[in-house]
Amino acid sequence: MVERVPSPSAQPRSRLRVLLASGAAALALAAGSVVPGMPLGAAPQQAQAADSGKSTLTVAVAQSVDSLSPFLAQRLMSTSISRLMYDFLTNYDPKDNHAIPGLATKWEPSADKLTWTYTIRSDSKWSDGQQATAEDAAWTFNKMMTDEAAAQANGNFVANFKKVTAPSPTQLVIELKEPQATMAALDVPIVPKHVWEKVGDFSKFNNDKAFPIVGNGPFVVTDYKVDQYVKLKANKDFWRGKPKFDELVFKTYKDQDTAVAALRKGEVSFVAGSPALTPAQAASLEGDKNIKVNEGPGRRFFALATNPGAQTKDGKKFGNGNKALLDQKVRQALFLSIDRKTVIDKVFQGHAVEGQGYIPPRFSAYHWQPTAEQSLAYDPAKAAKLLDEAGYRLKGDQRVGKDGKPLDLRILCHATDPNDKAVGKYLKEWWGKLGIGLKVDCLDNVSVPWYAGEYDLAFDGWSVNPDPDFVLGIHTCAALPVKAKDSATTDNFICDKKYDELYKKQLAEYDPAKRTGIVNEMQSWLYDSGYMSVIAYPNAVEAYRTDQIKSITTMPEAAGNIYGQDGYWSWWSAAPASGGSSDSSGGSGSTGVVIGIIVVVVVLAGGGLFIAKRRRNTADDRE
Repeated sequence: MVERVPSPSAQPRSRLRVLLASGAAALALAAGSVVPGMPLGAAPQQAQAADSGKSTLTVAVAQSVDSLSPFLAQRLMSTSISRLMYDFLTNYDPKDNHAIPGLATKWEPSADKLTWTYTIRSDSKWSDGQQATAEDAAWTFNKMMTDEAAAQANGNFVANFKKVTAPSPTQLVIELKEPQATMAALDVPIVPKHVWEKVGDFSKFNNDKAFPIVGNGPFVVTDYKVDQYVKLKANKDFWRGKPKFDELVFKTYKDQDTAVAALRKGEVSFVAGSPALTPAQAASLEGDKNIKVNEGPGRRFFALATNPGAQTKDGKKFGNGNKALLDQKVRQALFLSIDRKTVIDKVFQGHAVEGQGYIPPRFSAYHWQPTAEQSLAYDPAKAAKLLDEAGYRLKGDQRVGKDGKPLDLRILCHATDPNDKAVGKYLKEWWGKLGIGLKVDCLDNVSVPWYAGEYDLAFDGWSVNPDPDFVLGIHTCAALPVKAKDSATTDNFICDKKYDELYKKQLAEYDPAKRTGIVNEMQSWLYDSGYMSVIAYPNAVEAYRTDQIKSITTMPEAAGNIYGQDGYWSWWSAAPASGGSSDSSGGSGSTGVVIGIIVVVVVLAGGGLFIAKRRRNTADDRE
């Protein structure tokens, strides 16, 4: 699973730095150590009740849930809810992201690293009262290994699994085909076997019909209405301790400015953007005695992706991408004519860092930068030369190919993201000076043309996990769709033998330094290929009412975010300020303290229909 979040920033944003122990999971694996199953801190105390006797934390969102099934959920909104509903074998420490116990209290590899034994805690219960056991974990993994539909969201984690068994209720054994460096970072929700074994077609089951939904996480889902809300109640039996709020509600907002206005009025307590508040919104909130604006390095990247030729796993081509983009020189010429500094200064207004490698600098162990000779820095003259060499010469003020046709391109833009639109205008200007035409297609739902391969370029962005395996895996041949226009984990149809070999090599490497070297080589390959250009790493910018929120955990704690964490720390730890309350129901009576978050992204079309495709929405694709 993949996620994102903001951070407290008393420091100037230009000096914000986060040094995370990103390779901690790999370090633990390399050492082959047994990790003790100690809870992280003491169990939280019961929250102060409001007039109704029940405290409610409301999170305002604009991102649709693609599915409440953890086997299908891939959007940040959905995977964040999955983290609240179900426990994972391991979790990430909010201080520095190193692997800590989850459903498993410890894990230990065999000498050859091909067999991993996990001790499953005995104090975790499903919300229907049944004990959570190793059999639930074994069933979850085996289902993903044998049912393609169940492997849609997180199948990459089990692709190398040979056999999974549960010799006892507290012992899980995973046998591997080859060594795998992600065994302390298996971001897979464990589900209750006695509930899910009754499911028929996993590709169509969205887990949204029977409530409450049985889970063993810090919260239990009690109700859901498409594009309206998801309601959860605190799990009083959660092994780490009951959350401080009795109820958690994710409520849909369709407009970010409206949410900011609601924050000022005290109708919501927390607001985040997509993936951050706009500079104007953040500035407008500064100085309010009851509002704090938090800012810190984000875990996302903002990028351009090209269509290198949509194809299926068996090599069948489809879509109508411009064939000019099959030429590496053309792709690199486009990226050489992007002035990243202008984007940072004018679009993000300093609330971002200039993009380079695929992994954001927040994850320092894996962050990579191109060499001076390799860099595709802003150089319109060099871009023009590459276009000439590729056979696209100027004819008047237009670039024309050998076939006499002008070089005109299309770029997919998310209609709800102001950054896409603003950068699109600059691209039209910059590329126009080179003689390239550009049509900016801003759509509510970009996934339809994207999966059909009917685009030339697209604004892209992913949240990156402490372990980079997943975001690297979406560019492998194995991620391609089985059928044309079918859902798949591929980002933009990249399939290269050398890249695939590097991916397998990093997955099997337990030595942190050696693995980092391979990951860097993969990022270098992606950079040189010209298939993707990382333009910026946006800061996480959020704001909350200090008269309604007493305390809440950011991740990392020193300078991190709240929404979309690699864990459940924010909502599990959130405590209401005494006397703070607002009405999340729209009625006249207050039901308790309200915390609101808004993440403005594309809302699914098609009413209440769930689609098992990953929605590419500016702020929060994939966890």
